[in-house]
Amino acid sequence: MQSEGRAAVTSVALAEESTPCGRLVLAATNEALLACAYDTAEAVRRRATRAVGSGVEFRTEADATPGQLAVLTEARDQLAAYLAGKIRSFSVPLDLSLASAFTAQTVLALESFVPYGRTATYGELAAALDRPRAARAVGMALGSNPLCVVLPCHRIVGAKGSLTGYAGGVAAKQYLLATEAAA
Repeated sequence: MQSEGRAAVTSVALAEESTPCGRLVLAATNEALLACAYDTAEAVRRRATRAVGSGVEFRTEADATPGQLAVLTEARDQLAAYLAGKIRSFSVPLDLSLASAFTAQTVLALESFVPYGRTATYGELAAALDRPRAARAVGMALGSNPLCVVLPCHRIVGAKGSLTGYAGGVAAKQYLLATEAAA
């Protein structure tokens, strides 16, 4: 998995993707995936405008640039392969411009902290981030993960293993965890 960090975002293509774990909105720049969200295209547009400014040009998939289409295609292909149990992580370039510094730190720690097919608690992730008393802050950061599924916040569970706090809902979280367990 790559992270391009915070590049200057001037143009974003939005596309919807129906998956077995729910409808996702994908947002791409010419270089990277900006969002994979259980949300509406309008909500992603508003979030991007708040995060990077009002000068962003939004495009539909039909009007996307070749670079944006390439990122969307790569993201879709990897998402399908992941949901089919064929890959365990994503290599599509990522742009975390929609995340705060703490959210970016938190979601980037996920894959190395909690491997594919495993779960960990909010408290365990907080401790791994050297913030052992910040389980709620970790939960808030994961709740604003702009790259759901790709950055696997679904692997984080409640203190007693309960499936709580996932943007796609409990059924989506169950589906993703079951997919990983079966692979």
